[in-house]
Amino acid sequence: MLKTLMQLLGDQAPVFRRYLCMAAIYGVLSGLTITALIPVVSHLLGGETVLAAQWLVALVAGVLLCWALRRRVERAGMGVGVALLQSARHRIGDHVATLPVGWFTPDNTARLSHLISHGMMEVAQLPAHLFTPVIGGLVAPVIMVVALLGLNLQMGLIALAALPVLAAIFVLAARLGRSADEAFQHHSALTSQRMVEFAQAQSVLRAFNGGGASTGFLERAIAQQRDSGSLLMYASALSIVLNAWVVQAVFAALMIAAGLWLGTLSQTGLQQQEVIAVIVSLMLVNRFVDPLLDVAGYGEALRGARGQLDAVRDIFAIAPLPEPAQSRTPQDASVTLREVVFRYAEDQDNVLRGVSLHAAPGTMTALVGSSGSGKTSLMRLIARFFDVSGGSVMIGGVDVRDMSGQQLSAQISQIFQDTYLFQGSIADNIRLGKPGASDEEVMEAARLSGVGEIIERLPQGLATPVGEGGARLSGGERQRISIARALLKDAPILLVDEATAALDAENQAAITETLARLHGKRTLIVIAHQLSTIAMADQIVVLEHGKAAEQGTHAELKARSGLYTHFLQQRHTAKGWRIA
Repeated sequence: MLKTLMQLLGDQAPVFRRYLCMAAIYGVLSGLTITALIPVVSHLLGGETVLAAQWLVALVAGVLLCWALRRRVERAGMGVGVALLQSARHRIGDHVATLPVGWFTPDNTARLSHLISHGMMEVAQLPAHLFTPVIGGLVAPVIMVVALLGLNLQMGLIALAALPVLAAIFVLAARLGRSADEAFQHHSALTSQRMVEFAQAQSVLRAFNGGGASTGFLERAIAQQRDSGSLLMYASALSIVLNAWVVQAVFAALMIAAGLWLGTLSQTGLQQQEVIAVIVSLMLVNRFVDPLLDVAGYGEALRGARGQLDAVRDIFAIAPLPEPAQSRTPQDASVTLREVVFRYAEDQDNVLRGVSLHAAPGTMTALVGSSGSGKTSLMRLIARFFDVSGGSVMIGGVDVRDMSGQQLSAQISQIFQDTYLFQGSIADNIRLGKPGASDEEVMEAARLSGVGEIIERLPQGLATPVGEGGARLSGGERQRISIARALLKDAPILLVDEATAALDAENQAAITETLARLHGKRTLIVIAHQLSTIAMADQIVVLEHGKAAEQGTHAELKARSGLYTHFLQQRHTAKGWRIA
């Protein structure tokens, strides 16, 4: 837990170390102040009022010093919490930015969102509200154990032996609720994701889930969260009861030891000093148990925070794609794959099985194949969303693993099948491809991608806000803006994944014309189903079950009467469909 907190704080970790030292000193001072009751009560019962008064002054001074130090410790704890809020999210963001793009699955994204919002607030409260009483509750009893050993060896040994037993039981109780807490955090993240999804997808839900059934996904997520929350409540209650029982058992053992001690003394004749020692020991036992009960009560809160820190630790444990010690510069804009093998996880089947191809600079390569044949995976490997499981991907004769992320990004521009626009204006989203682009350059990219027509009919033109995720625009309009973004970047290699999928026939033709203009100027690798786009390609690669089943030009593959010919027949059949 502490190691993860240090990692989150980074350069501000010394602030946390100072806080821990202050909290430990506060615990020692609290223990010493409590033990000062021993001479006060002893002298008072012995009739030595002057000495009792002197120790009472020391006791009051200790109480005042503890009060002042506690205030400083709490302020230091709040400072650590503020430091966590200031740096933790940045550190997680910096690390996440280095992870493979393939890590960002819906499940991982939901857990990350929940951790950044809810989890970090819970972690930031640890120092000020939990660590101070817990550290004090653990340190002060150790001081009191030493005092008990001086008063009665048997009671002191019982208290000393109880400390590791209590620690073990606290850890066991925390583990009882850990799996329940993990399930609750998972379902909480899923419910948050479903709520956002429910708000964003109202048109789809209302169109296909009439009669109130549109809330089905959300209701199931809430039900799962409720069930996991109930299980967590039961586990938490069991943990708290177990902790309290063990502390009370230790208290009972100490009281029995005190009773036996008193019984032994009664048989030999009670002496004043011995009676005083018994009274003081009983008082110290009561003060010994109080902070332990506090620690037992805070156990559940600590376990919940630990769950968030474990989630942070798991994220930090994910290794980013390795960067080369010295980046190599590609010789040209060629793309070469040599016997590429790829699987998304070690326990999964290969998605690509020994794919080889070469795209010369300025040529156009079309990837064709049925759904699941590996087209998108191949494109992701070229952009190094992942590293290959076997073989190599090279740009300009250089393995992409030997190029820095910045160097590789400068070589490649991409048009994705699933588009996403950031909240801002149309111009802002286009300029993502080239932040320093002039208005003229933005307008030219807009014109080439078909965005010009959109701008002309909008009163604010390029300054028109697109809304969250581009919600104020249609799917086709969002796609055209993403194409303009890629064209503005002007990288030597352009990867196109179903660029015209969301466009009407008119705009499909406009994009096809754009690709035709870029043909010979950039290396184009295109996933497409439009015959006009495929036919202009210099080479066509037909993928089937993760392998390059056929390669060649349109004319060559058409003459073979193979998979590509079958694909053409399907497209011609679909093109001839009419609504009767």
